[in-house]
Amino acid sequence: MDTELGSHNKPEIQGAMITPFYETTEVLAPDDIADGVAYMVTRPRHTSVGELWIMPTDQA
Repeated sequence: MDTELGSHNKPEIQGAMITPFYETTEVLAPDDIADGVAYMVTRPRHTSVGELWIMPTDQA
């Protein structure tokens, strides 16, 4: 997810892991998550969505 949380790491972690990840992976936008939530809450009353995984296709 595209948030500022990746910048809250120690500089050595940021440079070694976080920055390369964001450079090579298409991260999700807030609208991607909102779309999944909208899907879950608009299912017919007789259905139940117990789990929904939303991840970049690079990680699937």
